[in-house]
Amino acid sequence: MRTTKLTLSADKELVEEAKELAQEEGTSLSSMFSRFLRAVLAERRKPSSPGPLTRKATGLVKLPRNKSDRELLQEALAGKYRR
Repeated sequence: MRTTKLTLSADKELVEEAKELAQEEGTSLSSMFSRFLRAVLAERRKPSSPGPLTRKATGLVKLPRNKSDRELLQEALAGKYRR
């Protein structure tokens, strides 16, 4: 993978601790930072599970299969705001 040089600023004590940690782990600070970002991004990409309210409401309404979510929303809004 191609890398790009990056300059960051952080608290001096934090940087020293991070360097010590990287040395203990037998890796570079750059590599440790890259692994950290990959882990954070992978976690954000995971689909989140529905909350308890959504789980409780699941199955209460039967929606037509031949219409998209957008079409259903447009119809609902038109019905609500039609004069």
